[in-house]
Amino acid sequence: MEDLSFEESLEKLEEIVNKLENGDVPLDDAIDEFNRAMQLVKVCNEKLNSAEESIAKIVEENGELIEFNSNE
Repeated sequence: MEDLSFEESLEKLEEIVNKLENGDVPLDDAIDEFNRAMQLVKVCNEKLNSAEESIAKIVEENGELIEFNSNE
């Protein structure tokens, strides 16, 4: 998948969701769009996890470590 920013990935995901919610997409296209949406969800999740880890590291370096749980 393209190297998109979080915001770009989220925007494309919203476009796919809107298209699928309208219901006028042929089944084969809907399946392709759903698969693409799942890839975008994965990209967004990875970027969020990376950002959370970076923030936790910065806080740790400042001596104010707050418990970090990436499963939330």
